[in-house]
Amino acid sequence: MNDLDLTALETWLSQKWPEGSVLQTQRISGGQSNPTWFVTWGDKQLVLRKKPAGPILPGAHAIEREFRVLRALAQTDVPVPPALYLEEDAGILGTPFYVMERLEGRVFSDCTLPGLKPETRRAIYLDMARTLARLHVVRPDQVGLGDYGKPGNYFARQITRWSKQYAESPGPRIADLDWLVEWLPANVPEDDEAVSIVHGDFRLGNLMYHPTEPRVIAVLDWELSTLGHPLADLGFCVMPWNSSPDEYGGIMGTDWADSGIPTQEEFVAEYMAHALPTAPLAPFHIAFAMFRFAVIFVGIADRARAGSAASAEAASLGALAPCFAARAREATARASSYEGTSS
Repeated sequence: MNDLDLTALETWLSQKWPEGSVLQTQRISGGQSNPTWFVTWGDKQLVLRKKPAGPILPGAHAIEREFRVLRALAQTDVPVPPALYLEEDAGILGTPFYVMERLEGRVFSDCTLPGLKPETRRAIYLDMARTLARLHVVRPDQVGLGDYGKPGNYFARQITRWSKQYAESPGPRIADLDWLVEWLPANVPEDDEAVSIVHGDFRLGNLMYHPTEPRVIAVLDWELSTLGHPLADLGFCVMPWNSSPDEYGGIMGTDWADSGIPTQEEFVAEYMAHALPTAPLAPFHIAFAMFRFAVIFVGIADRARAGSAASAEAASLGALAPCFAARAREATARASSYEGTSS
């Protein structure tokens, strides 16, 4: 269902780059959302991302927003791949798509970073923290993204949005999610009016690192980006310390503490040292992030049942929704905020 129409794609590419020839495509493994391919067209090395086929939730898989934010951030020091063309005509490949330049680098799917030296592991994590801070320092109105989302009351609006998506799911109810739908809106921190461009899925697996250096060269997968509170991204980014390896690659229960990986507190402190002043990271932010991810997994399970998921692994990943709902509920029981404030 998500295969490319190579004849149609070749016609489209020849219009953009008439000098190209010999089309080659390779489906990129992994990723549970927008189907993605490596595309070679002559000497052009490209990446193509498109909306999945079949029914999708309103506002989901917004590749148009991905393209827009990539273009906007290209003028900043946030590392993003160059976005080249957006095609909104669904008649060409079945759904809208865009192409960007393909960069050469490393993407780490295992948060324990096996096979690397301790100092490299530490550097990789700390550069992730700095890269997130650089994103949040960017002022949306200065890069043409002042209308990219609604400023203010971000958590309240997001809780409403994701609760609605969960309510509209035809899948089975999850007790911990039902509990969180009630707990989260009753425990939203006082709005400090901090507003940044938030990625929405900022994690190790969505970063590309330099081929040999522990340095981020591209932040990928921007479909959930919007204007929001920076602590929403930070709460999500510390997910590895709050989930196990069989829960989408966490590090709980591994020997990460002796492997060079910094502690969550060190990671947060590195972020805060480079970010704009904001409130401390609190258990609420982690619970919210994992609640939202649980609802995303609910959507993945729904698409798997409908046969429109972007990955063969979707059915097993959809089963993680109860795990993340439970982890989110665990986070609510933590009494103290995590240390680290910016100055």
